[in-house]
Amino acid sequence: MTGEIPGASGTKIPDSLDVDYPLYIHPTDTVTGTIISFKLLGTENFRIWKSSMTRALNAKNKLGFVEGTVNKIDNDPIKALKWERSNVAVCSWLLGSISETIYAGHAGSEKAVDIWNELNETYCKSDGSVIFNIHQKINSFTQNVLYVSDYYNKLDSLWKEFDGLTNLTECVCVASTQLNNHSKLMKLMQFLSGLDECYNQVKSHILLTDPLPNVRRDFATTSREESFQKKWLCV
Repeated sequence: MTGEIPGASGTKIPDSLDVDYPLYIHPTDTVTGTIISFKLLGTENFRIWKSSMTRALNAKNKLGFVEGTVNKIDNDPIKALKWERSNVAVCSWLLGSISETIYAGHAGSEKAVDIWNELNETYCKSDGSVIFNIHQKINSFTQNVLYVSDYYNKLDSLWKEFDGLTNLTECVCVASTQLNNHSKLMKLMQFLSGLDECYNQVKSHILLTDPLPNVRRDFATTSREESFQKKWLCV
């Protein structure tokens, strides 16, 4: 017998057919797979991990399992069984995306929402030491013969992590615009400062540009230059 689950409009939808319903498990959604490309290491990358995991769970229509909005219906055996299977899958995805040192403390949790809340409570911190460590990584990070794209992407992820920890209240005033422009300028300077010496001519050309380009345009310019150089020239 096929169970029926209320749809968004209040109509009855067969749960075995509705792929958009949160309890539906796609055949490719294995519990041994991972849904994001990196692991949670701790406070230093929690915000970017959470953002990536939220998008991945939302894409699979399973975000409600960690937000606590999709609950088990105990008085319906069919729905309860489907909920348990989906919950196990989400738990496995969460546990598979955290480092081994963090894993041990959450392996015994039976609900995805509990794992999610515990990770938030433990690692969603923005004290001065965390901000300092990320700021230090940004200022000390250099290309060091990496491809320009790899160097930029790593630096960009550090910027996003730093911006997330020091997020300012949104404002449309003149001072806010000036602060935003200053932030873009600092990122441009940081990107240029960390480039290998073989890009000195490109850096000089960019610094003589008026007005100065933003860091994304600078990255595009440097990438084009890289295509004309052999990797060994920077060694």
